Amino acid sequence: MIELYYWPTPNGHKITMFLEEAGLDYEIHPVNISAGDQFKPEFLAFSPNNRMPAIIDRAPADGGDAITVFESGAILLYLAEKTGKFLPGDVRGRTTVSEWLFWQMGGLGPMLGQNHHFGTYAPEKIPYAINRYVNETNRLYGVLNKRLEGRDFIADDYSIADMACYPWIVPHERQQQNLDDFPNLKRWFTAIGERKGTIDAYAKGKADHFTPTVTEESKKILFGQTAKTGD
Repeated sequence: MIELYYWPTPNGHKITMFLEEAGLDYEIHPVNISAGDQFKPEFLAFSPNNRMPAIIDRAPADGGDAITVFESGAILLYLAEKTGKFLPGDVRGRTTVSEWLFWQMGGLGPMLGQNHHFGTYAPEKIPYAINRYVNETNRLYGVLNKRLEGRDFIADDYSIADMACYPWIVPHERQQQNLDDFPNLKRWFTAIGERKGTIDAYAKGKADHFTPTVTEESKKILFGQTAKTGD
């Protein structure tokens, strides 16, 4: 049994996509990031960066004590290694998947996250910041579009690299991007969206208790953190 600490954000969806595709038993523990659940001591005990998702594997492969994992990329790698799924066993295939997984973690996610922040949540609309991240989003879409030329998936076979990237493309309209400008990416995006694992994963995030509550107070929780937050 995998215990998943989750909220329906792009990083959260990555993990439910894997769990649904792999057919693993799991239990969701909601972490309402707008209410500050990510700062609760019991959560910080195994997710010290006060971010979800995080998991607890009660039945690790070595048969020992439970293993906790935080950071969505690390979770995807851990689950892929645990199950032997969605990560090639050969060194070249594994390297390619790892490259694109870390590309998402280091570039696609952070840059698109800043796009969301300055375009949607920032109290002051700063044209320079908005243009900076809309343009960088466009550049990254172009990188992915070029990679997908002649390929069904990022690393040829469906992998954790695809699971990592897909949820960040879902809000493309909010990111001020037109998928028609990126035909290879659009084809890939449509194909992944039609997978049963994707459909079931996103359905999990539509439960009533996951209704987003973005208020001025929640913005302070989400965007006003310092080193002393939660002390």
